[in-house]
Amino acid sequence: MLSRLGLQQTSRLSSKLVRPTLVRGIKTIPQPPGFIVGTVNDAYVPPKPHKLEGSYHWTAERLVSIGLVPLTLLPIFTGASTLVDSTLSALLLYHCYAGFQSCIIDYIPKRVYGDWYNYAMYLLTFGTGVAGYGIYVMEKKDGGIVNIVSKIWKA
Repeated sequence: MLSRLGLQQTSRLSSKLVRPTLVRGIKTIPQPPGFIVGTVNDAYVPPKPHKLEGSYHWTAERLVSIGLVPLTLLPIFTGASTLVDSTLSALLLYHCYAGFQSCIIDYIPKRVYGDWYNYAMYLLTFGTGVAGYGIYVMEKKDGGIVNIVSKIWKA
């Protein structure tokens, strides 16, 4: 009776939809059902601690975010200076890097995508380097980001 209703065929189709091996043309690492490895009786093996991940990384992101607030307001009251502009540029670049890194970690997990995660991280590092060079050129030629923003506001 169930086979006449097509329920068995639907369950096969849904299992293919739940655990795809190709996601938009990118081959993924096959995952166990429910992403559970082992049995209930296996002991939990925590990941090795890493100084650039976890609480240190979170603390650094929060300190940079808090530090950007006064650095954004400082040129309004004191005028543009090279030290403030360079510090603002460096912290803003790190803030963007940390934000994109968090997106990569969340949406391209290493356990699912394997090498694609590494390629995304390399691309992010390369793009941050190019952006850093661009900021350096803007500091040298145009007088910094604060001067560029003030010219835009006056235009």
